[in-house]
Amino acid sequence: MRKKEMIAMLLAGGQGSRLGVLTTAKAKPAVSFGGKYRVIDFPMSNCINSGVDTVGVVTQYQPLQLNQHIGIGIPWDLDRRLGGVTILAPYLKSEQGEWYTGTANAIYQNMEYIDGYNPDYVLILSGDHIYKMNYAKMLDFHKQNKCDVSIAALEVPWEEASRFGLMNVHEDNRIHEFEEKPPQPKSNLANMGIYIFNWQVLRDALERDSKIHNNSDFGMHVLPMLLEEGARMYAYPFSGYWKDVGTIESYWMANMDLVKTVPEFNLYEDFDKIYTDADHQPPIYTGPNAVVQGSLLSEGCEVLGSVYNSVLGTGVIVEAGAEVRDSIIMQDCYIGANSNLNRVIADTNCSVGDDVVIGEGENTPNADKPNIYNTGITVLGENTTIPDRVIIGKNCVVCGHTYPFNYQDGKLESGQSIIRDHHMKGGE
Repeated sequence: MRKKEMIAMLLAGGQGSRLGVLTTAKAKPAVSFGGKYRVIDFPMSNCINSGVDTVGVVTQYQPLQLNQHIGIGIPWDLDRRLGGVTILAPYLKSEQGEWYTGTANAIYQNMEYIDGYNPDYVLILSGDHIYKMNYAKMLDFHKQNKCDVSIAALEVPWEEASRFGLMNVHEDNRIHEFEEKPPQPKSNLANMGIYIFNWQVLRDALERDSKIHNNSDFGMHVLPMLLEEGARMYAYPFSGYWKDVGTIESYWMANMDLVKTVPEFNLYEDFDKIYTDADHQPPIYTGPNAVVQGSLLSEGCEVLGSVYNSVLGTGVIVEAGAEVRDSIIMQDCYIGANSNLNRVIADTNCSVGDDVVIGEGENTPNADKPNIYNTGITVLGENTTIPDRVIIGKNCVVCGHTYPFNYQDGKLESGQSIIRDHHMKGGE
């Protein structure tokens, strides 16, 4: 096989439990974003825009939708005989299969795949961040500084710094210390989870660390070990838009960033396009009395009612008299006549009846999962149906086919859940 200078390994096996019911039946990187995209489209598009044409996608949790979406990589021009995209799921290596137990362990178990390309450098990426980055520029930085490892770094607000893994650096950006979510941060330089390693350095480190830690992890084990041993490790400064969409609130906010008057994150630039596997849909239709303000509508939408500050996926129908505000409505959802939705995330293929109100009442955290649903956003799981004329409060979770008798006096109070499908557990 011909040698590749750099290949990418994209870690896409995350369960994403803090996204609740949105990740019950799919991995976090497969969750819809911005109407017609999925979260994984961003690092995949960054790869092809940066000239990285060999990508190993490491999957584990609920991989079906992710695998179907990636296919053979056609949307990203990664359907190639040499290189291209390869799905790397855990497989039987001896009498028993071995799950990936940590970020570095997932790479360790796929060393044979990487060795097949004999690369000089390996780019490690997460599948659950929204951003645009030119990895070729990062590789230039890596070479100029004669790095063993370079880590993309983002300056975060000081008041938020203690939520991140942080790096302390010298004036030339060489890293001398890691701090994991320190209560009193010394710096505000956050580790973005994007790494370039010299392959031989990484290979050796993975083999050694796997003998010590069976849950080998980059942030916890491999990077601190290499730093202690004196490896040349530099922070690559990044200043663009970057969002980790790991919680209901951060996912909602990142979508809302797309519909600001001047979007913080621009999907429409001619350079650094984001590619996706989108089937061809009819054009958008807005009826004679429709109102659409500050919103992102995808192909195939039909709006007869009003949509404000919202993101609608492909094939969404909003009937006459309905009002959708500050919401994310994913593909193939139906919103019935005269219904009113406020701060709602509806996963794919949901159907909301006529005269329904969602998002009204007190901001009471969810009784079952207060750590996930607590910012006033109500979430409808995939394939959920809501009957006519019911009222649903804030921080509610509704999953499956529901009937009028599921709603006491036609109402679901704030912070309550209806989980009709036994597969749906509302997130951990």
